[in-house]
Amino acid sequence: MRCPFCQSDDTQVLDTRISEEGDSIRRRRRCVACDKRFTTYERVELTMPTIVKKNGSRTEYDQKKLQGSLQLALRKRPVSAEALDAAIRRIEQKLLSSGQREVVSGQIGELVMHELQKLDKIAYIRFASVYKSFEDVAEFQDAIAEIGRERKGGKSRS
Repeated sequence: MRCPFCQSDDTQVLDTRISEEGDSIRRRRRCVACDKRFTTYERVELTMPTIVKKNGSRTEYDQKKLQGSLQLALRKRPVSAEALDAAIRRIEQKLLSSGQREVVSGQIGELVMHELQKLDKIAYIRFASVYKSFEDVAEFQDAIAEIGRERKGGKSRS
């Protein structure tokens, strides 16, 4: 590992710890040349699938875009940043575990709706109204009724 201060290749590992989640390793290092200390993190590098848009174009997965969509739906709603981060991790985990190299954007939309339905019903309706292109009040009423059926023990279509 190259020293970020003097660029020397001669560094020593002083301490190694596994993160609480068990998904990364933290290493405390010391440069032999300049004696400065620094921390490195080792994580598994997985490649997210390419996103295929409705028009057929392809784009790289962008976590910031996913986060922005969720934040917009959750704007002024009582959902913690930790809950939002956990939802993003679950969506990404599902995308990674699918093993697919390409995923249609609609599949991500469905994953987002599923997570929002668990996090906040109002945010779910906000997102669904745009995602499903609601055109009249009846479609809102149907979505609200679906949430009501779910609360009463009925099955959800999402």
